Amino acid sequence: MKTSGTFSIAVAGLGRRIATVIRNLAAAAPHIRIVAHADPAPVGRSTLEKRGLDVGAAYADVETMLAAEKPDLLMVGSPNHLHLDHISAGLAAGARVFSEKPVVRTEEETWALARLLREHGQTSVLVGLVLRSSPLVAAVTRRLGSGGIGRLVSFEGNEHLHPEHGAFLMRDWRRHQAHGGSFLLDKCCHDFDLYRLFAGALPARVASFGGRSIFTPENEALGERRYAGGEVPYELWRAGWNAGECVFRSDADVADNQTALIEYENGVRLSFHANTHAGILQRRWYFAGTDGAMEADLVTNRLTFRDALGTSDPQTEEFPASIEGHYGSDEQMGRHLAAHLLDGAPFPVQVYDAMVAGLTVMAADRAMREGSVVDCRPMWERLEKELRGR
Repeated sequence: MKTSGTFSIAVAGLGRRIATVIRNLAAAAPHIRIVAHADPAPVGRSTLEKRGLDVGAAYADVETMLAAEKPDLLMVGSPNHLHLDHISAGLAAGARVFSEKPVVRTEEETWALARLLREHGQTSVLVGLVLRSSPLVAAVTRRLGSGGIGRLVSFEGNEHLHPEHGAFLMRDWRRHQAHGGSFLLDKCCHDFDLYRLFAGALPARVASFGGRSIFTPENEALGERRYAGGEVPYELWRAGWNAGECVFRSDADVADNQTALIEYENGVRLSFHANTHAGILQRRWYFAGTDGAMEADLVTNRLTFRDALGTSDPQTEEFPASIEGHYGSDEQMGRHLAAHLLDGAPFPVQVYDAMVAGLTVMAADRAMREGSVVDCRPMWERLEKELRGR
């Protein structure tokens, strides 16, 4: 662990998201240095350069960059289907790796990553499950840990996106499972990481229903709608690499709405609902326990608690953060990452957590495709076997 001097970083895939991570990391640790990047179209470069951050030398490929620069850390911001290759290259070059979520895209990639971790150690890879750094999440985990709501029985979660965001997903590279994995994996894997944290156990059984019901030719008339200033709502978010322009006749093969039910090994139960065309933005959790209930709303950054019988007024906590920057999480994760890389402080999430979250979502997607209830125990047994080598 380096605790002093310059810390060098190379970037595989300098997109907008990893540029945001780097910007917040640099704000917390101004002496880090980006020495190089490999990306044929680094759309995040201008974001960093406008803030006075040098992105280093440009390389045609990741392996050449790593051999020439020998960075302390490789940051992986490439499309999801490239994550495993870039993580593998970074580890082979002797660098630690920070990967954006989802860490990998399929079950087979998960087992391959586990074998890499068996060789290089689980501390060799960090994952940007950014909501772990949310101030609201910290407050929720404190409340749950203190027993304030009693024993958690069941809870619900959701994420409802504005149509502009949903239309972006139908035009961006994430619209293809071959590049991004499923909608639920790319968009909500960090939600499912938190749900396991809140439940306090691994998922035992998963059911799910979903599909494409919104961005279809039958709803093409929605595309004629305009804002008062004449803007086209479904084209406002600029799509990135491999972009498509059709929204309601998209070649996307991912769902645009999905629900899931999970029963955890300790009997706690979750219901989840996601929709990509919602007029009321919401990312909210509601917890029902034996002694009380708690609601956490990320959009408003408000936490509300009330005892089960309603004998006292609701208790409310509010946090000074907005929906931009993942509700205050981006800035806080930058501080967490800087403290970990430079001072050895614990990072709030482990690569194992990211793998479990990804496998949970993959189980939900399999349940949706097959119309089945998926038993998760074989996945956890396989994961342990691959990590331990026996």
